[in-house]
Amino acid sequence: MFGDMMGMMEKVKVAQKKVEETKKRLDTVYLNQASNDGLLKVELTANRNIKKIEIADELLEDKEQLEDYLILTLNKAIQKATDVNEAELSAVAKEGMPKIPGLT
Repeated sequence: MFGDMMGMMEKVKVAQKKVEETKKRLDTVYLNQASNDGLLKVELTANRNIKKIEIADELLEDKEQLEDYLILTLNKAIQKATDVNEAELSAVAKEGMPKIPGLT
């Protein structure tokens, strides 16, 4: 029984290490999102760190319009990054978890 428990604990440690490695790797996965008309472009990592924002000159003329564009485009970008992040971390965690009767 204790051998099984030790084996499970080791698998959990390995899974935790893989999750941490995946988190680091997701810092290198870049995603792009643009407004529908392409006047605003955002680049961020799968860990939801914004790396670049490109704004067309015509958007700089209307503060309210620019704010709307930023809100819509950033929310889409963050959602896209969140989806990638959660899928990757879930897959790694699920892969490394030990099979526990009644929980699988």
